[in-house]
Amino acid sequence: MSFATELMNWAVVIAFVVLALGQVMAMIRLVIGPDTGDRILALDTMVINAIGLIVLLGISQGIRIYFEVSLIIAMLGFVSTVAYARFVLRGDIIE
Repeated sequence: MSFATELMNWAVVIAFVVLALGQVMAMIRLVIGPDTGDRILALDTMVINAIGLIVLLGISQGIRIYFEVSLIIAMLGFVSTVAYARFVLRGDIIE
């Protein structure tokens, strides 16, 4: 293997570790969050970290479908975060 390939492999491994650590920290905030807003932000952060992990999985395996999956999850995560925040603030989602 060349130096660039080896460097890319190490970068992907380090990115996996950092994103997994961020996911664990967001889960801790979700459990011990003192406020509902903190829990909503923790869920949103977990969605973003999950998207990052899926993209890294696609990079490491070389499969393009993971990138399309990450776009779909990003759209669903945004809509669900907005709906949950609206439910917490107003008590209903659809007016």
